[in-house]
Amino acid sequence: MVWLGFAQPRDDDDHPHHHVHRHREEHGHTHGVVDPIIATSDRGIWAIKWSFVILAVTAAFQLAVVVASGSIALLADTIHNLGDAVTAVPLWIAFRLARRKPSPRLTYGLGRVEDLAGVAIVGIILASAIMAGWEASDRLIHPQPITLLWAVAAAGAVGFLGNEVCAVFRIRVGREIDSAALIADGYHARTDGLTSLAVVVGAAGVWLGFPLADPIIGLLITIAILGIVWQSAKAVFTRLLDGVDPHVVGDIRHAAKHVPEASEVVDVRARWLGHRLTAELDIAVDGGTTVQQAEAILGRIQHELLEHVPALSTAHLRARPVVPARDARANNDQHAHTHAEHVHGDN
Repeated sequence: MVWLGFAQPRDDDDHPHHHVHRHREEHGHTHGVVDPIIATSDRGIWAIKWSFVILAVTAAFQLAVVVASGSIALLADTIHNLGDAVTAVPLWIAFRLARRKPSPRLTYGLGRVEDLAGVAIVGIILASAIMAGWEASDRLIHPQPITLLWAVAAAGAVGFLGNEVCAVFRIRVGREIDSAALIADGYHARTDGLTSLAVVVGAAGVWLGFPLADPIIGLLITIAILGIVWQSAKAVFTRLLDGVDPHVVGDIRHAAKHVPEASEVVDVRARWLGHRLTAELDIAVDGGTTVQQAEAILGRIQHELLEHVPALSTAHLRARPVVPARDARANNDQHAHTHAEHVHGDN
């Protein structure tokens, strides 16, 4: 067997120079998972910071109106926007910790801190959804008058505008750095803006003489937040269990098959350490291949992996000789004969 390993530089401020292939954009609206292209790009980090600022200012304005008006629908939307904003804080802290070098005790570094931050974020958003749902249910049972309906409607409009600004901003930067996740987040921010417009609808319903419109809208927004909790929890805990999207393994196999001397990609294992992907590959080569030839083949596979899987930072490649069919049958016959003798001896 021949082993070959490679690792990308650990400095997260370096920009990857290889060609980036990112054709998929089927990212769910999740919190607590860092996209590798965002996290390793100064431009991506800049986008995260400004998205936080925009949504934090939006949520602060809405919170002030909530206190003055007592609107439950606006409270739920404020929690929603605040959750989108504060997501960046623990992830940024975890990202900074993950840049620390491995130690004799933590030989893989602190990349898993990002997953722990994701768990914390899911817990915070879940607690917020429970609080919003509780307040909305209580208001349905014990109705209370809502004041400053014009301010509630204005705050809902501000929530829409804040999310729309984030949407345009994320989509534009996402296209600049070729990040499908950031583009998808932009479209999700646009969807969140529609949720904020629901607050305006609730205020209009109260103004038209239907006071329960406000808590009903609050419950609908709470359901939307719970949907985000479910999607985020699946993504975060999948990574904690070393799970990856099936297309990641498919991309790795596809890249390795670009080298014709590789007879077969026998096995691929991949997992995330924070926002960095690590993989192990077993490659079948012709049985007559020399060690030097096997190293050359693995080197070409390494090049293809760097070209087609930009998130991959570490890979261990192992070459295994292909056993001819007749030799394989002979080995199986020998194994069966030996096993039969062993059984006979035991009896």
